[in-house]
Amino acid sequence: MDIVSRIKELKAAANAVILAHNYVSPDVQDIADFVGDSLALSIQAKKVQAPVIVFCGVRFMAETAKILSPDSEVLLPVEDAGCPMADMADPEAVAKYRAEHPDTILVAYVNTTAAVKALVDICCTSANADKVLRSLPPDKKVLFLPDRNLGRNTAKKLLLEMDLWPGFCPVHNRIQAEDVRRVKALHPQAQLLVHPECQPDVVALADAALSTGGMVSHVANSDCKEFIIGTEHGILHQLTLANPDKAFYPLEPLTTCVDMKKVTLDKVLHALETRATKIELPKELMDRARKPIERMLAL
Repeated sequence: MDIVSRIKELKAAANAVILAHNYVSPDVQDIADFVGDSLALSIQAKKVQAPVIVFCGVRFMAETAKILSPDSEVLLPVEDAGCPMADMADPEAVAKYRAEHPDTILVAYVNTTAAVKALVDICCTSANADKVLRSLPPDKKVLFLPDRNLGRNTAKKLLLEMDLWPGFCPVHNRIQAEDVRRVKALHPQAQLLVHPECQPDVVALADAALSTGGMVSHVANSDCKEFIIGTEHGILHQLTLANPDKAFYPLEPLTTCVDMKKVTLDKVLHALETRATKIELPKELMDRARKPIERMLAL
């Protein structure tokens, strides 16, 4: 039996659901029940009510699935698939800031650990950061963490002032304005879509700064036939599948998330066979971390 058939067999036996982020490898995306960005997968994790969820992504995402579906067994196929940006917001440092600024609203990008989510007031994703920030009292001071680029880009768009945590996504922060100009010169008719985790000078050159889910929707509804994609290149698989008549060009050098690419079919199979890579979180921590996530989802 081939590996895909074996995964399907074990998934059916366990009544499991496989969630995959747009950045994992195409063959892993192809065996998933749902593929999407952080917001879409957060919503699915809450909706599916499956006894077993296999989360093909990185740790903070699987933690979020566990927080939203505490009765489910959540499996992360690769235990050390982490997020460097999430690790830049240390829980002790965030707790110290919270104690020193008791009147400040803490907004955490979903790319944070469960321990940090338990310390903040509300979460957001790159797809809904605008909406979350608009929902806050205008007279309150705000700290946005951990991604300074998403914070800066959103604050500029909304004409807001807020404190920014000094974190960033190494993959998106690596994209430079000169990379964009070079690729745009090669494809002058193409629209440039970038992720809002990119640096502000890169976002300023783009036709739109969108979450990966936003990119999928934008391309589907656009009359344009060529697109330069400024985010992790795993998204090109979904874009090409959904739009075979359109051309997509990644920014060079390729933007690769090493942690996302750790998730392979072999690892998914091993997770289903052994059920050994469970996400385990204390109930009290999950209860506290769930509140800011649910405040976000309520919007």
